[in-house]
Amino acid sequence: MANIKSQMKRNRQNEVRRLRNKSVRSELKTRVKNAVVDATEGDDRTGDSVRQAVKRIDKAAAKGVIHKNEAARRKSRLMKRVAELEAG
Repeated sequence: MANIKSQMKRNRQNEVRRLRNKSVRSELKTRVKNAVVDATEGDDRTGDSVRQAVKRIDKAAAKGVIHKNEAARRKSRLMKRVAELEAG
């Protein structure tokens, strides 16, 4: 454990941010999973679920929780997967 005052503050800030980022990442996974499940079942809410997932991915990238290229990759993979499920 650090005994420098500024480092102790930095550790506290990092912990708060880690927990916040953890919840954001968890929500991303949930939104993507819901979109895929809706597409698999042929649900009419698929478009809305995909829109919500993409919105959360964009928000996470804007806040710096994930990198912008990771956000683009996740959106691309989600769209590709949903298109395959709806077609097949």
